[in-house]
Amino acid sequence: MDIEKLLNELYSYSLHGIKLGLKNIEDICEAMGNPQKDYKTIHVAGTNGKGSTSTTIEQVLIEDGRKVGKYTSPHILKFNERISVNGIEISDEDIAYYYAYVKSVIKELRLTPTFFEVTTAMMFKYFSDKKVEYAVIEVGMGGRFDATNIIESDICVITNVSLDHTDFLGKNIYEIACEKAGIIKKNSKVIVGSSDLEFLKGIEEKAKTYVNVIEKYKDSKYVLDFMKYKTVIEVDGISYKFSLFGDYQYKNFLCAYEVLNELGIKPEVIQKGVEKVKWQCRFEIISTDKNVLILDGAHNEDGMKTLCDTLKVGFKKNEIVAIVSILKDKDSKKILEILENSVSKIIFTSLAENSRGQSALELFEKSNKIDKDYKEDINEAFNLAKIDNKKVILLCGSFYLLSKFKEEVLK
Repeated sequence: MDIEKLLNELYSYSLHGIKLGLKNIEDICEAMGNPQKDYKTIHVAGTNGKGSTSTTIEQVLIEDGRKVGKYTSPHILKFNERISVNGIEISDEDIAYYYAYVKSVIKELRLTPTFFEVTTAMMFKYFSDKKVEYAVIEVGMGGRFDATNIIESDICVITNVSLDHTDFLGKNIYEIACEKAGIIKKNSKVIVGSSDLEFLKGIEEKAKTYVNVIEKYKDSKYVLDFMKYKTVIEVDGISYKFSLFGDYQYKNFLCAYEVLNELGIKPEVIQKGVEKVKWQCRFEIISTDKNVLILDGAHNEDGMKTLCDTLKVGFKKNEIVAIVSILKDKDSKKILEILENSVSKIIFTSLAENSRGQSALELFEKSNKIDKDYKEDINEAFNLAKIDNKKVILLCGSFYLLSKFKEEVLK
């Protein structure tokens, strides 16, 4: 089995673009016997924080002895990351098996599905065959017409909304919130992690009742431990040492915490579980002899703002040099304006090999008067950053950049 060849064929479904609608996935799942009905589901939507929230729920449920599937996207290094059971990624052999199975169903139905529809169908069947008790399922994009939205979710989490994918989801917070609220079903328990009034207005179009964790846990507090890189959270009189680090992880924790409370998980189990959560490229700390290397997937304005808020707590501006690349369908200028206030220098590098990527020079020319440089080659960009001998080297702007860095520099 040539897994690379198989995955290239699977990725070729991306050429069918993004099609918002549920008809294809409904037909595929119907032909497979509706495997998505074989387990309890927790559906997680939101512009930022979906992955962290999902992974926290998953880890604590595993700690509680449950069998748990998790579906997330995009992957950082390899496709297998998208589908896991009890923290173990799907094997290459199972990718081949479930792809062949779904492909045969598609052929029989004479459909032209998207990449995400194919992978979602594979996931539903895989979780059914593995007999998971819970599936924590992250929305790919939006909610209402996302391929994952054929599940009758027991609990829906909508972490937040900011302006992202506006071509597909809406031009303002209210419109996007309405799209994300499309995951809410008749009997779903609804949990949200934002008090933005336009966001809540969109949620209330769909949900008569919901829990806003920001309001419910307004008396809770947190501190960032820059020695151990943990977010220490006190809620309901109990302290939790959350292994995911950052200001923004506080809200993600509260969303996960409310889900786990709803499921009756004991506080001592939550305490143990949240110390074990791992979620790469979200303020991921890699310590070296001379520097602290921080990898963060901040790729939109909201993500960059929350990243910079965390940086400001622990580091001075003149202690940080950033290596950055941003996809061309993002608002590069606004993202860079936020970053420029928090770092001493930016070195731009290229993602030109990606159809949505930009060259280092293109980004260099879009930036303002900050101390800046550019290197098309990522190894050269990293070597240039090291010469400055700053306390922190930050990589951010795109998950594709972080993937490339891990594969080509940290290998």
